[in-house]
Amino acid sequence: MATRVEKGEARHRSLGLSEEDLLGMYRTMVTARMCDEAQFRLNRQGRAPFVVPVSGHEGCQIGTAWALERGRDVIVPYYRDMAACLVFGLTPQDVFLGVFGKPDDPSSGGRQMPAHWSSRKLNIITGSSPIATQIPHAAGIAYAMKYRGEDAVVGCWFGDGATSEGDWHEGLNFSGIHKLPVIWVCENNRYAISVPLSKQMAVKQVSMRAAAYGFPGVTVDGNDVLGCYEAMKEAVDRARAGDGPTLIECMTYRFHPHTSDDDDRTYRSREEVDEAKRNDPIILFGRYLVEQGLLREGQEDEVRAELKQEVDREVDRAWDAPDADPESALQHVYAEAAAASHGATGAFQDEEEERLENVSSEVSPTLEDETGDRQ
Repeated sequence: MATRVEKGEARHRSLGLSEEDLLGMYRTMVTARMCDEAQFRLNRQGRAPFVVPVSGHEGCQIGTAWALERGRDVIVPYYRDMAACLVFGLTPQDVFLGVFGKPDDPSSGGRQMPAHWSSRKLNIITGSSPIATQIPHAAGIAYAMKYRGEDAVVGCWFGDGATSEGDWHEGLNFSGIHKLPVIWVCENNRYAISVPLSKQMAVKQVSMRAAAYGFPGVTVDGNDVLGCYEAMKEAVDRARAGDGPTLIECMTYRFHPHTSDDDDRTYRSREEVDEAKRNDPIILFGRYLVEQGLLREGQEDEVRAELKQEVDREVDRAWDAPDADPESALQHVYAEAAAASHGATGAFQDEEEERLENVSSEVSPTLEDETGDRQ
């Protein structure tokens, strides 16, 4: 999908990206990396119980999310999509409020596991831990948009392991039948936790499967930010025009274990990981910005240091934020009566309790008669 341009022609200009776009994309990528490194440090310190890393995936997430319109379109991410959520307006402080389980966490008030991103005001739809369950949700949202005549599209991300699930088939099949305005983005990092791609499917590319659902599929280099943007932009334009979904497969690699609870040394070598890091999307994109004169030589380190300080400040702010009141632990778990006024809910509860008592008094003698001493 990479655009061929004449020597001397800036590739980003042919894609309609400004210099401000490029710098914004780069800074968001580095911010995601700094958040990732910070949360792993916190995990080793015992302050963050569970971490889902993003490092290595920043290029494909930023490139694809950047092609969507904030405030108009809807994104349905999966747990590794921190960078995509940062594009849509989530902040580092929001990330760490979730990591620390604080009540101000915008995703769930600290009640959900970390990395289950959600924000009503930012059009970020929460996922859940079971793999691929967000995919039928994305198809349903896209169907509602088409039914209502809304001029918006849905972006949905997932890993290669999700493509082995029935939810994935159902969501993509439904989207193809109804020509829904949804873009499916597979972040193929070659492993479904520890299961290699060769054990997941018999075809070479996930994108080949799109033909079975009646829409285009394309495979791009997930370390090429501009290539990912180009593929996503074409898919968004198709969806807005009413031409239906697209499946984009971004070939990428995660530099860390699947989660902080995983030991990736049991299924991949250190040499393989080191080789992948030579194609770090942040390094590659930084070189492009230097070539374009948007960064000077060595400025990448300055940007990293600046953003690390910003992230560290947000970590401290999130850590110092008030903890939840222990008495609120059961809120949103069981039905709650209005204790102060007793209100309609309380009156209904009283009536229900009285009804159950009457039922019990009517049924109990019968049980005693039938069971005798066994009661």
